[in-house]
Amino acid sequence: MSFTTRPELKGTYGMVASTHWLASAVGMRLLERGGNAYDAGAAMGFVLHVVEPHLNGPFGDMPALIRPADAAAPTVVCGQGTAPAGATIDHYHSEGLTLIPGSGLLATVIPGAFDAWMLILRDHGKLPLRDVLEPAIHYARAGHPILPRAAATIAGLADFFRTEWPTSAQTWLPGGNAPVADTLFCNPALADMWERLLTEVEAETSRTAQIDAARRIFSQGFIAEAIDGYLRDACVMDAAGGRRKGVLTGQDMATWQASYEAPLSTTTQGLTVWKAGGWSQGPSLLQTLNILDGIDIDPTDTAGFAHVVTEALKLSMADREAYYGDPAFHDLPMDHLLSKDYAVQRRAQIGPMASDTLRPGAIPGYEAWAEAAIARSKVQNIPGPSMGAGEPTMAHLTERRGDTVHIDVVDRWGNMISATPSGGWLQSSPVIPGLGVPLNSRAQMFWLKEGLATSLTPGARPRTTLSPSMSEHENGTRMAFGTPGGDQQDQWQTIFLMRLLHQSLNLQAAIDAPLFHTAHLQASFYPRNLRPAHLTIEPSAGAEAIAALTTRGHRVEVSDPWAIGRLSAVSRQADGLLRGAATPRLMQAYAIGR
Repeated sequence: MSFTTRPELKGTYGMVASTHWLASAVGMRLLERGGNAYDAGAAMGFVLHVVEPHLNGPFGDMPALIRPADAAAPTVVCGQGTAPAGATIDHYHSEGLTLIPGSGLLATVIPGAFDAWMLILRDHGKLPLRDVLEPAIHYARAGHPILPRAAATIAGLADFFRTEWPTSAQTWLPGGNAPVADTLFCNPALADMWERLLTEVEAETSRTAQIDAARRIFSQGFIAEAIDGYLRDACVMDAAGGRRKGVLTGQDMATWQASYEAPLSTTTQGLTVWKAGGWSQGPSLLQTLNILDGIDIDPTDTAGFAHVVTEALKLSMADREAYYGDPAFHDLPMDHLLSKDYAVQRRAQIGPMASDTLRPGAIPGYEAWAEAAIARSKVQNIPGPSMGAGEPTMAHLTERRGDTVHIDVVDRWGNMISATPSGGWLQSSPVIPGLGVPLNSRAQMFWLKEGLATSLTPGARPRTTLSPSMSEHENGTRMAFGTPGGDQQDQWQTIFLMRLLHQSLNLQAAIDAPLFHTAHLQASFYPRNLRPAHLTIEPSAGAEAIAALTTRGHRVEVSDPWAIGRLSAVSRQADGLLRGAATPRLMQAYAIGR
């Protein structure tokens, strides 16, 4: 038996995993109280808003996959809010912008996470809404030991908050000072928001009516009113170095709701994998699996494995940049991209040396999108003098940018959820007065150019990086898995799956094994640059492998030890045996189960 940093957990009652031990403990508590995977997942999500505020918040985004025990396939829950009615390319150009800033009020889309959780709870949960929200209220009011990275993020922005975002200073600088790592940190305004919401909804008698009331209050009641009122006058500094007003209104919030849709899928090596649609980067994982399906994969040959996987990822990510977007607004060539015949064509483009150009595939009728993607890849953008709060991702290896969060749950009945909440992190925009949390910055996924799949368009979803996953093996084992990490999410998930399929590792061993990723892609976050032939790899890959990758033309960057990825996973075998695992990296993610 090989050594792992933690045991792979096994049991029959329930398994939860998340990016923070407090959220995982809360999830297990709700399972113990008779809740199901959806109650546990939602409670975990609200706790993560509190304990990882530099990574996600209630006004952010949240795609999820849910799979009731008796369902033949998962369902996608779209908690990705859309661009406001006033978010037009002409307006942003009139503000002197050629890129959407990575922070500030013009980076905001309609908040989507809350309504997505409410939709899941209403239709699939069991417990009262108060039971789900009370743990988050407790940690917001009584305090939680603030993570060193959260404290460092606040400290790094303290002067900026004081001078430019005073509402954020009131929340994140208690007593005028940045919090000290591992001391108790409170957010009473956030606790008050949820308590007021519960007080108002509990005028309704049934559980369903209370959740429906919560959705109305969020999108049309005091929460939406507070956001609308602040944005009417606020004019604040953003990542492009200018003070600008936002365009989000209460009317935008009142007209949007989370929704269900069918997932996309592929099958490889007896494993069916499901992802969200082309409004996410999820299909890139499916494309990569298709490309790798015809290659002799040996993860024990570290250099060869990293090379071929990286080259496959470059091809799928190039297609992501050219052809993904909101299918409600564009005819995406997704069937073509996910076909096995197309994978054969793309596989032939992998050579012995690292590629150093963006190479979207040639698809008849879509030449303009491919040409535009190639042209964008050759432009290096210079960020403004303020702050670049792109999606916090460990790829940047800086504490200010952090990461996002992830949740996986399977209960004793076999219900499963995989969710990746993000956005609304403390460095994204100013705190809304009286609510204790800021808006999101997901609009930076859009381009300010007409005619693209990802052109800024009122009512369209930005092509998000958030990418939860589910799978089922032909032996009946079902799995929910994922990771934070922006553009790296589907890269790390690919490596995880390859190790499961080709090394027969258990969940924990596959997570613990050396990770790598490439920034040879059009970054999804401001300032949207590409690093040709880049490859970051953990030092545990070994000096020999790292040297071999350099010889193959990769521009190798060796990370700090145990610094890449925050994968977690839970699974259920056909006989009912449950398993769970979470990464030791950053020393805060945990799986719990029995």
